Amino acid sequence: MRDILPALGRWYAARAPFGLATVVSVSRSAPRDPGAAMAVGPGDEVVGSVSGGCVEGAVFELAQQAVATGEARWETFGFSDEDAFAVGLTCGGEIGVLVRPVTPESDAAFGAVAASVARGEPVTVATVVDGPAPRGATLAVWARKVSGALGEPGLDAAVTADARGELALGATGLRHYGPRGERREDAVTVFLHSFAPPPRMLVFGAIDYAAAVARIGAFLGYRVTVCDARPVFATPKRFPDPVEVVVDWPHRYLAGTDTDERTVICVLTHDPKFDVPLLEEALRRPAAYIGAMGSRRTHRDRLERLVEAGLAPYELSRLRSPVGLDIGARTPEEVAVSVAAEIVSLRWGGTGTPLTETAGAIHATGSV
Repeated sequence: MRDILPALGRWYAARAPFGLATVVSVSRSAPRDPGAAMAVGPGDEVVGSVSGGCVEGAVFELAQQAVATGEARWETFGFSDEDAFAVGLTCGGEIGVLVRPVTPESDAAFGAVAASVARGEPVTVATVVDGPAPRGATLAVWARKVSGALGEPGLDAAVTADARGELALGATGLRHYGPRGERREDAVTVFLHSFAPPPRMLVFGAIDYAAAVARIGAFLGYRVTVCDARPVFATPKRFPDPVEVVVDWPHRYLAGTDTDERTVICVLTHDPKFDVPLLEEALRRPAAYIGAMGSRRTHRDRLERLVEAGLAPYELSRLRSPVGLDIGARTPEEVAVSVAAEIVSLRWGGTGTPLTETAGAIHATGSV
C-alpha cells in the first residue's frame, strides 16, 4: 500500500470517499504479498493492484459497493492451476482480500497514518477482517500512541501489544483472538499491516559464532549484515542467503551506516584493534542493543581502553558484555540463542527468569 498512499492521502484530505482493497492472506503462488492494495476513488479512478490479473475487475466492483453501502467485505479468490495464469496467480492458489470504505468518519486515523509513512515514522494498522468485532474497524498503533478502536477494550489491548511487536520487526500478517482479545482463540481475525522497514542487525567479525547469530537474526526478522576487514573470512558462502556480507574495517563501515533505536549491533571481532574503535563509534550512536563477545577479563580490558578513548560512564553503560544471557551455551548455535534471548529480553523488559518461577501476565506489553 505504501506506493499508493500519496494518492489516498489526497483523496482523504479532500474528504472524497474511496474503497480500499488490501491483500490480507495468500496461499501457494501469488504475485503480490499481504499488504498489497488497490483503491477506487473519485470518478472511479483506480490506483494500485492486488493481483496483476483479472481479479482487479471483481475487486473494482467490490470497492464501489463498499463506498455505496459503507460496509466492509472479505472475499477469497481461489484458482485452479489451469486457470491461475490468466489471473496472475502463476501456480494457482488463493488470495484473501479485505475491501472497506475509507472516509474521515469511518477511519479518523488514516490521515495521520499516511503522514507518518511519508515521514518514515513506523506505524502498524490493525484492521478487523472477520469475527464478532466490526469488520473493517481499524486501530493505528505507533511506538507510544494509538488511535481508533476495534470495538472491545480487551481486544484493543491485545492487538496493540502484538502490533508493537510486529512494528519492531516491520512484519505484516494475520493474527487471531477471542472476542475480548483472548490469546489462543480464533473468533476474531485481525490484519496487522506494519509500515516500517525490518530493523537492522549489524554483526562484526565473520567467525563461526557470527554465522549462527546471523542465522537467528534473519529468523527473527532482522535485515542482517556481517562485516569483517578480512576477506578470507567475509565470504557470502559462509552465511545464509538473506545475509549481506561486507569487507571493510568495522568502525569505518559503521561510521558510514545509518542506525536507529531498533538497530542491533553485535561485536564478535574479539580483537582490540577491531572492537575498541568499533565500540567507540557504536556507543555514541542510536541503537537498541550493543553487545560484545569476550571473557570478563577481555571486557575489563576493553572498558579501560574505551575510558582512555574518552567515553562517558552513561555511554559505557549501554554495552552488554559478556554478550548474551546465562543459559550455559557452548556451541556457536547455543551462543546465538543466548544472544537472541538477551536482545528480545531487552526489547520487552523481560527478566530471563523461567516462566515457571513467575506470576502474572506472560506476554509483555512494553513499547518499541
